[in-house]
Amino acid sequence: MTTPRKLPMPPAPAACAARPRLQPLSLALASVLMAFAPQTQAQSLVELYESARAFDASYQSARLQYDANLAKADQAKAGILPTAGLSAGVSSSNFSNNNPAVDRRFSTENATITASQPLYRPANWAAYEQGLRQVDLAKAQLDAAEQDLIVRASQAYFDVLAAQDTLTFVRAQKVAVAEQLASAKRNFEVGTSTITDTREAQARYDLVVAQEIAAENDLRVRKLALDTLVGRPEAQPKGLIVPVALPPVVPADVNTWVDQSALVHPGVRQAQSNLDIADLEVNKAEAGHKPTVDLNASYNVTHSPSGTTVSNLGTRNNTGTIGVLLNVPLFAGFATQNRVRETLSLKDKARSDLEGTRRAVALNTRTAYFSVLSGQGQVKALEAAELSSQSALDANKLGYQVGVRINIDVLNSQSQLFQTKRDLARARYDVLLGSLRLRQANGTLTPDDLQGINSLLVK
Repeated sequence: MTTPRKLPMPPAPAACAARPRLQPLSLALASVLMAFAPQTQAQSLVELYESARAFDASYQSARLQYDANLAKADQAKAGILPTAGLSAGVSSSNFSNNNPAVDRRFSTENATITASQPLYRPANWAAYEQGLRQVDLAKAQLDAAEQDLIVRASQAYFDVLAAQDTLTFVRAQKVAVAEQLASAKRNFEVGTSTITDTREAQARYDLVVAQEIAAENDLRVRKLALDTLVGRPEAQPKGLIVPVALPPVVPADVNTWVDQSALVHPGVRQAQSNLDIADLEVNKAEAGHKPTVDLNASYNVTHSPSGTTVSNLGTRNNTGTIGVLLNVPLFAGFATQNRVRETLSLKDKARSDLEGTRRAVALNTRTAYFSVLSGQGQVKALEAAELSSQSALDANKLGYQVGVRINIDVLNSQSQLFQTKRDLARARYDVLLGSLRLRQANGTLTPDDLQGINSLLVK
């Protein structure tokens, strides 16, 4: 009779060989959490968002573009303000004549100051009003960039937490499977179980090791993404308080959220500003048929200290003028008429774009609202499933010890419990992130909304 070959023993806790009974799952999970808890000072979501706000290249680009848009909008004001200019010059002349014989050199100095004030220029006034709308457009674009940064920072924050939870649960499962494998080997050695139990436990242990490697790499990648976003190395987000009471959706009426989006959403505001600008562009084009009136004034000083072509005596002439200039367009080769047609079509396009934006925002708001409600329902269901999975695991362990359950039943129960824990943690993060996406969808998201999530983090 040949003795069956023993399978290699996986690395297991020292207490595993000294204690015949299985280590409780709660103790295994607690030991892993303590072993792999971060030693550095953790940061809250608000702290990391502030870091991202000062470092993120996309947001800084949007802010600089906002400043440029403000300066560009102010340029349009120049069309309704007075203009003034100063010109000066010095020239030298040589005059000669044969009869009578004259050969004279003289210099001339002159200076002119001019000023002009538009009195009636409808195109300039339309351009000035367009500049005011450009300011509103630039503010809406900056608000959209800020809301996008809030969501991106929160997404990166929760991705790291979810990856940490996954690695923690996988390592805890690894400890539990190692305990189960050690128990199966002991039972096989004393003849109370078959080699099948040992091989099943070994296969499950090897699978968990592979999952641990993947989880470690995923956590590494998520941390790199967060560090790149916030601009600080080894950023460590604070975890959620467990158990956590997720805040309800307020207001609890989807139509209220949609109504808000029609007024404050940055996309709707941008589309509305574009429509206003297009309407004013029509006014500018129609102004091509209208006259313009300007008030002009000038003052000229001409000094010839050496005389002129007709005299050797120095002269000085001072000339001042003031007047009103009327310019009436008569015909421009149908350019003005075609420009009006073009701007009218562009105005209709802007109106269609506004309506399309409103519909898209309403759809996104409703989708985000129901996604949050669905996520809250999933959290409640997974919390119940976690309790049920724990009870099922305890029952299978007890059944395995008394001989009415086999090893694979315990292993399957362990996998189900850890999978439920991972899904529950991910669902909680999704609900919190979904609440931010809901506010982004209807355009009311602000950095102050992060304070509510901060209160749910460990201190």
